[in-house]
Amino acid sequence: MVLEKVGKPLILRTLPDLEPGPGEVRIRVEACGVCRTDLHVIDAELPEIVTPLTPGHECVGVVETIGQGVIDPKPGARVGVPWLGGTCHHCEYCLAGRENLCNTPEFTGYTRPGGYASHMLARADYCIPLQGDMDPVVTAPLLCAGLIGWRCLVKVGNARRLGLYGFGAAAHIIAQVALRQGRCVYAFTRPGDVQAQAFARSLGVAWAGSSLDNPPAALDAAIIFAPVGALVPQALRAVKKGGHVVCGGIHMSDIPTFPYRWLWEERELVSVANLTRDDARLFFAEKTCEGVVTAVTTYALEQANQALDDLRAGRLSGAAVLEM
Repeated sequence: MVLEKVGKPLILRTLPDLEPGPGEVRIRVEACGVCRTDLHVIDAELPEIVTPLTPGHECVGVVETIGQGVIDPKPGARVGVPWLGGTCHHCEYCLAGRENLCNTPEFTGYTRPGGYASHMLARADYCIPLQGDMDPVVTAPLLCAGLIGWRCLVKVGNARRLGLYGFGAAAHIIAQVALRQGRCVYAFTRPGDVQAQAFARSLGVAWAGSSLDNPPAALDAAIIFAPVGALVPQALRAVKKGGHVVCGGIHMSDIPTFPYRWLWEERELVSVANLTRDDARLFFAEKTCEGVVTAVTTYALEQANQALDDLRAGRLSGAAVLEM
């Protein structure tokens, strides 16, 4: 499914077979999650989008062919391909172990072709090894929604009372992780979205309500997944002194002005940018995600535009996944 012009629907195309270059692998895609970042790409909310482009960066598949110099993964291995598709290894950020801030990164489904396809190419050293018995469909959302949510959760430290603003794919995954850690989770949804609030309660959150509501208790920290800048001052008002507010999205509408007193008393406002391979290795290898049940709605590849429309309109509980 190809984006030929930003702001327009994707078009089903038959493309030539892919041959991996040095350091690359060809993957038969089994499933690919539909992420809000895909909407930001398609709607031209991210800069310097070059078309034609195949979106998708929550990819799960099986390695078919390896390029020159590739030792791992081997043909037949199941792997995940996340948003971070490559880095330079030599800029100040890469050398400091902060590859998520690389000056010349590659991003799957944005600067290199992604997983809305039967096959894709990926840099071998940026593929995430997955257990062979993992279900591709329920695993796909973990490759971005899960990993970004995990990086956000690490940012809040030991916060016990945690607010999640925007209860979609990332929030419903990380809520389960936070609850298993013994935290008390508060879910904030679009005003009037009783379906999302009921879904959050079914996962065991302590409270679910509108993003315009005040929680029943002051929060130690909040994570904002919704791309809505107006939620930043709202979340700052909800956290107690010394609390953290983490913005987890790659794109957000403008943050409105707000009184300094809402930030004062050592409240902290930070963002999360991209992810690292270490994030993925910790999340999967140490079984942080073990026991997490992703709620998914599946679509065929040619239904990608419908999946994107459902995501845009807020008609989903959990995550949308293209099943090849």
